[in-house]
Amino acid sequence: MPEKAWTAALGQDGEVHEIKGPDGDMVSYQVAELTGVRDLTGWPKGMRLIVRRVKPSRRDAKKLTAFETRTGWRYQITATNIPAHHGLSGVPGSGQVWFVDGLYRDHAEVEDGVKAIKRVGLGLLPSTSWQLNAAWVLAAMITTDLDAWTRLLLLHDEPELAAAQPETIRRKLYHLPGRLTAHARQRTLHLDLTWPWAAAFTTAWQRAHQLPALT
Repeated sequence: MPEKAWTAALGQDGEVHEIKGPDGDMVSYQVAELTGVRDLTGWPKGMRLIVRRVKPSRRDAKKLTAFETRTGWRYQITATNIPAHHGLSGVPGSGQVWFVDGLYRDHAEVEDGVKAIKRVGLGLLPSTSWQLNAAWVLAAMITTDLDAWTRLLLLHDEPELAAAQPETIRRKLYHLPGRLTAHARQRTLHLDLTWPWAAAFTTAWQRAHQLPALT
């Protein structure tokens, strides 16, 4: 591929996607289209190949192919049928290489969501009974929805919790150390003042009570 075929890759925020290189300097991801230089005989009609490259880190050095070692770049290729000229459902810019690359990288968030669902119960079905497993899957999906809405609506300004994996948020927020007391027909939850996430839990609790009731 000639150097002029490469262009800077963009992140989901529209800014140039950069990473710290082997020498400590910031280097940009680059993208190009391979469709016209590869034989796609036998592939579905309209298939395109989008390639992304970046200077490899020390961690990636042992996983490089011979071609990557020779060129000094680490490559990732995406096969897609998104049209090159007509765009995706009329969305401006969808025919551009950087748009397609960013679109598929953003899809990795879906894979993270699947991993999270497996961690809250979907990774292991408890029975040989179809009915019991169906109920288990439903409970796991409800749990995942509640966890996602909790982080989105109640913890959006807590970076460590808003993007936390189930194990982390379970340890930091859901399994809280506290004491429930009852007096004068009222129940009071007493939190450990030294607990690092007491303020975050209190804020989330207050926001939950402020949410409008569904009718």
